[in-house]
Amino acid sequence: MKRILIMAAALNCFSGLLAQQKEADSKTDSDLKMTTEYASDIEEVSDLLSFEGIDYMKLKFSGEDLIGKSYKFTVKEIWDGKIVSDTNVMDSRSIGVKQFETLSDTVLKMKVISKHTDDNQLKMTFKFPRFSVTKNYDAMDYENYSLRNLVDESNLEISYNKSFYLLAYILPYEREDGLLSWCDVGTAGAEIEKWGKQFGIKHYLLFEMKFE
Repeated sequence: MKRILIMAAALNCFSGLLAQQKEADSKTDSDLKMTTEYASDIEEVSDLLSFEGIDYMKLKFSGEDLIGKSYKFTVKEIWDGKIVSDTNVMDSRSIGVKQFETLSDTVLKMKVISKHTDDNQLKMTFKFPRFSVTKNYDAMDYENYSLRNLVDESNLEISYNKSFYLLAYILPYEREDGLLSWCDVGTAGAEIEKWGKQFGIKHYLLFEMKFE
């Protein structure tokens, strides 16, 4: 029964994201916008992703001022409500290929593919049109990690020359009714770094992005 309740909560949360995936632009104070597609439009592919426990997102950033900008990701690993590390995931200026250091277009597309592995790692691949970066992070022996799009769920502001929260890889929050919920966490908005204490989440990853 608990498994059914978990699935019901996840489906309710996911259906809300699907409703906004195609056209919803993020809140912004500049011309920078982001749109997201989740899973796959092909039903069979979507079923396979779900069966294998794979989170899959397509992100598209657009803005006239993207031209000439570099971009980077950092990740905070939070255990028991404390930030234990804050490291670089990728910095376009450090790739080693000069043509990739800054953007030459008004659009940046990327895909994020992630899953919890059998050896308790969170494996993540960030795919760009001409290169990709794969990272592994320690995780708990718990399969219900979920990759959340914070810009969409918490309606966060994105802009140039300032870091913004983009993604969180989180464990669910157990509500008073016994349901496990990711939406309650993803939509909490402010004080994202305190979710561990606020919701009793033992571990999660928090990703930031910056165009400059």
